[in-house]
Amino acid sequence: MSDKILSVGIDIGTATTQLVLSELTVENIASVFTIPRVYITDKKVLYRSEIIFTPIFENLLIDVESIKEFVRLEYQKAGISKDMIQMGAVIITGETARKDNASQVLEALSGYAGDFVVATAGPDLESIISGKGAGSYQYSQEHHTSVANIDIGGGTSNISVYREGDLIDTACFDIGGRLVKIEPNSHKITYIAPKLQEIISQEKLQLAVGAQLNGPDLERLIGILVSVLEQSLGLDTNSPYYELLQTNHGLKLDYPVKCVSFSGGVADAIFQADPSVSDFHYGDIGILLGKALAQSKIFSDKKVIESVETIRATVVGAGSHTTEVSGSTITYISKILPIKNIPVLKLSSQDEMGSKQMLAEAIKEKSRWFMLENEVQELALALDGIKSPSFVRVQEYAQAILEGMKDSIDRGIPLLVVVKEDMAKVLGQSLFALLPKDYPFVCIDSVDVQNGDYIDIGNPLIEGSVLPVVVKTLVFS
Repeated sequence: MSDKILSVGIDIGTATTQLVLSELTVENIASVFTIPRVYITDKKVLYRSEIIFTPIFENLLIDVESIKEFVRLEYQKAGISKDMIQMGAVIITGETARKDNASQVLEALSGYAGDFVVATAGPDLESIISGKGAGSYQYSQEHHTSVANIDIGGGTSNISVYREGDLIDTACFDIGGRLVKIEPNSHKITYIAPKLQEIISQEKLQLAVGAQLNGPDLERLIGILVSVLEQSLGLDTNSPYYELLQTNHGLKLDYPVKCVSFSGGVADAIFQADPSVSDFHYGDIGILLGKALAQSKIFSDKKVIESVETIRATVVGAGSHTTEVSGSTITYISKILPIKNIPVLKLSSQDEMGSKQMLAEAIKEKSRWFMLENEVQELALALDGIKSPSFVRVQEYAQAILEGMKDSIDRGIPLLVVVKEDMAKVLGQSLFALLPKDYPFVCIDSVDVQNGDYIDIGNPLIEGSVLPVVVKTLVFS
């Protein structure tokens, strides 16, 4: 039995905001005797909004009323009313991803979609979402290779690396199209980002706010940004500004990067620079940065693959709901339920094959992907697990989880563990024995999730023997 639902995706970034309306065909493939499993079998983009500059106040907070008005007008243009929308997602990224913003945006837009996923994504989570939107994740799986996707927006370049469908690394650099703003007609410089000011003074470049643009010096500055991106992929440029331009960290590069894809606003200028559009048409350096990247070592030394989406790679179609029931082998402390919209951290199969210490390290390192403003966020740790594990190995899993999640356990953040194999009872009991008394935690199994998914866990059913679980998969336009 299939059903059509209307879904909205809203992407609020540092530079731009956009909206996509999609029609999703969902099918419930459960029989009378099994739990409901709802899958998206088809998606059709019905409407793409214009891309506007994100309305931001002086204090870098989102102008929530302007966003609300934008959404209202776009619904009107698309000829739909807000009560027709059943689900959707708002992703807040870049400079706008501040905790105090997310709750206000959620409140303002609560009447504009059915069941909303609102995600405030820090640099690493943003990399993961854009990498999936650009199709790098899928390409790496289908072609048994590794792909680094570079999502270049207004303020940052977010990098995610997928190997055979596993997310293995992320990075972020302060390199973007709007770090220098230039008045399109007079060519006067109106803004230079602080880190670029530092490079300008060290290199003694003639570029200053309020001054007329010096073309050759701007070219040199853009050349420096490109060389840092080349080095970020392991190409030997040895830039003195590599550390300075890191937002949080670079890639580990203890693996080969075979393919590269690009997404974000600047990607359009890399692949299809419109000769009729002037270099400063958008009042920034985005077009020139894109053109310089098209001539870079990345194109001569790596295999560059085409992205499914460029500027709209982080725009989300909606949350697809896979409703599952995790029963019989669950362990939980019920006072924390229900919980909604928790992002999933899925470990790679390689992480799980490692020793207890390696597993703990992988959890600790990858949980940092979910930090926002240097603070640990609640997340659901997902593992494949083992079919018939030995008691010793289960103990190792439990100890590694505790060690890897120490930062969030120290802060009293509920521990959520999702295992694909049927082992949550024994793993949960091992965790229970190791955790502080009455510590809030849930350990469920038989649920399959991926990085970039969000999960809801409802109140216990059937005398506490089962938990309803909704997995929301972000669907890209």
